[in-house]
Amino acid sequence: MTDAASRLSSHDAPPRNAAVRDAAKRVAKPVSAKSGGAARRGPFRPEVWLNARQRHASRLAAHYFRAFDVLTVTGLTLLCAWAAASDALIHVEVSRVAPFVLGALTTLSLLRSLGRYRFSRGQDTATHMASVAGVCAVGAVVAIVTGVLLRPGEAAQWSAWLVWAGLTFAALMALHLTWCAMVARWRASGALTPNIVLVGATRHAEALIREALKRRDLNVLGIFDDRLARSPNAIEGVPVLGTADDLLTHKMTPYVDRVVLAIDPRAEARVRELTSRLGALPNEVTLLVEPDGDRETASALDRLAAAPLADIQGATDPDRRAFNKRLQDLIIALIALIALAPVMGLIALAIRLDSPGPIFFRQRRHGFNQEEIIVWKFRSMRQETADATASRQVTHDDDRITRIGKFIRKTSLDELPQLLNVITGEMSLVGPRPHAIGMKTGHVESARLVAEYAHRHRIKPGMTGWAAVNGSRGPLHTAQDVRRRVQLDIDYVERQSLWMDLWIMAVTVPVLLGDRAAVR
Repeated sequence: MTDAASRLSSHDAPPRNAAVRDAAKRVAKPVSAKSGGAARRGPFRPEVWLNARQRHASRLAAHYFRAFDVLTVTGLTLLCAWAAASDALIHVEVSRVAPFVLGALTTLSLLRSLGRYRFSRGQDTATHMASVAGVCAVGAVVAIVTGVLLRPGEAAQWSAWLVWAGLTFAALMALHLTWCAMVARWRASGALTPNIVLVGATRHAEALIREALKRRDLNVLGIFDDRLARSPNAIEGVPVLGTADDLLTHKMTPYVDRVVLAIDPRAEARVRELTSRLGALPNEVTLLVEPDGDRETASALDRLAAAPLADIQGATDPDRRAFNKRLQDLIIALIALIALAPVMGLIALAIRLDSPGPIFFRQRRHGFNQEEIIVWKFRSMRQETADATASRQVTHDDDRITRIGKFIRKTSLDELPQLLNVITGEMSLVGPRPHAIGMKTGHVESARLVAEYAHRHRIKPGMTGWAAVNGSRGPLHTAQDVRRRVQLDIDYVERQSLWMDLWIMAVTVPVLLGDRAAVR
């Protein structure tokens, strides 16, 4: 998100989380008269600030919408087919149920193939509902024609087909009115509005910001430029917040969808150098080619601001993969939480009896897109020696670890409360292990030892992961340990799939219990 001092006035709603409050403190300082109050606040102030993970979750709603549609139409189809049959469905002739089934398949297929789950920006609700009604009509025609062809002369069946068509029409119209209202509310609040930052306080940036102010479908959070001595304090009210290096560690990074290089593409050396430096970020970097006229400027903004819901078509679509992963996380985590509740209760009791202090240990760690999250664990160290920043890595026979702590760390039972992080969407069951913010390897912050370190934040962190089952678990004592962990994490980010996740979960327990070398 953007910094409060450059984005929020005194009467705006307060920041919604600690990360935003920290950003507010960081930039809340006096500005020169040259910048002015409007420049200090910035002109882009949507109603609600959401980080990239939360906005991505909103985009994935398309998959949930379609799942509700499929379940509803399937339920109505089975109900009507059962009502029209004189026997149990399993014994009914295919010709009796075929009209309902083909009508349902036609309706659901057309809703998907015609893009009725895209909800693109600027789409008119009336047009959307008319197209849904048309799809329902086609499905009804298919059902009736199929019935007439398969069972000619049975006029009594017409009423069943018409009842199915009417119920399906009413249900889908009600559902899609709800979907349209939800998407409209998200767009109005800014939940689906892309957030970008510009690198380069140039005339290209000025033109883009001026047009974005007219359209209001793109949030320009701030500008970064290495040539601060020649840069203004703000451009069209958007503040210049620092250099490109400042962007690498800025508090707004978790709220940025895309970094746009607003510099002359003919300056090839500078483009290559900035692209290389910004490549350490988990955010996508785009070069803004100088538009030729208003038409090309509008086209460039269309590409940057395009924010339809996730495309449900295509087996390898990243949004579909993210939806499948989220569904997998919710189902397995809820089952695991219920099944392991007695075990977690016993661990909590043992911790309470073993040493004074709280049962749980909470630690700030990096999540998706470098978002700061609070990770839950069972406390395994004495309360007075707890290390929230992991400034001292755990060693063999570490004197800070309690008796119960040694057992739950060795068996990784101390990680079980992270099921709550999975259910809330901050973590996944499988992914790169979340590292503590400011974690050190030796006397150096681990993140500074590998240029691609932040790439592991391009996906949600996990309770287990590819690195963990390949021997890279526990503390990182050397730069080589950090490099190996990051390489395994990046390998997972690039290869992630449903089946890979299931395989990692299946081998996690035997691999971790059989690992005698790793220090925990």
